[in-house]
Amino acid sequence: MTDEQLLRYSRHILLNELGVEGQERILAAHVLVIGAGGLGSAAALYLGSAGVGRITLVDHDLVDLTNLQRQIAHTVARVGQPKVESARQAILAINPEVRVDALRVRADAALLDEWLAQVDLVLDCCDNFATRHAINAACVRHAKPLVSGAAIRFDGQVAVYDASDAQSPCYACLFPPESAVEETQCATMGVFAPLVGVIGAMQAGEALKCLSGAGRPLTGRLLMLDARNMECHSMRIPRNPDCVVCAAHHP
Repeated sequence: MTDEQLLRYSRHILLNELGVEGQERILAAHVLVIGAGGLGSAAALYLGSAGVGRITLVDHDLVDLTNLQRQIAHTVARVGQPKVESARQAILAINPEVRVDALRVRADAALLDEWLAQVDLVLDCCDNFATRHAINAACVRHAKPLVSGAAIRFDGQVAVYDASDAQSPCYACLFPPESAVEETQCATMGVFAPLVGVIGAMQAGEALKCLSGAGRPLTGRLLMLDARNMECHSMRIPRNPDCVVCAAHHP
């Protein structure tokens, strides 16, 4: 690391669990963030400020006035711009050393297969089950760790799924793709503004722990936050031996 980097990341380096080696692993990492809305805004800003060497942002949407209540990477001046480009500008304003790829596309299977071959870890910050299942399936195929977050109304959740670990469940073990899950979106249900920041920051924290080797990630656990009463609960997620997604990869 350069002298400037040693100064910039000094508060990380002071942590015994992280230190110089952990920070160097963060600097060398490439992370794919899918979704540049509420969760992705907070997660991407913290990943950039922490020094993740390369961040690839994927989102097809444009910044809208209704986003500004909670999507802190965006500003009034950037309403109408692609969210990925707006988030890219926000990250680089904090840390110009980071390489940020801005892909204004939907995350389909072809794109996921192309980019997962290049990255070290994936953050699912999207807002629909079809994309979540596509991301999970791709992470299982490529054996890449997935940090998943969700937030609606006052309720949030975070989990880590590590497809390289034969004992770790995947997202489909908890939410089977064939099950009838009601789709909920903040455009109709609402969302408490700080909640997406809290969950997005948790996703960034879990990603940094996975990349650096510090602490114990939420692998195989689901953390649930009730922001109405500020109560937090966690539960273990068993791997489903009959899972339609990961069973063939971990017989």
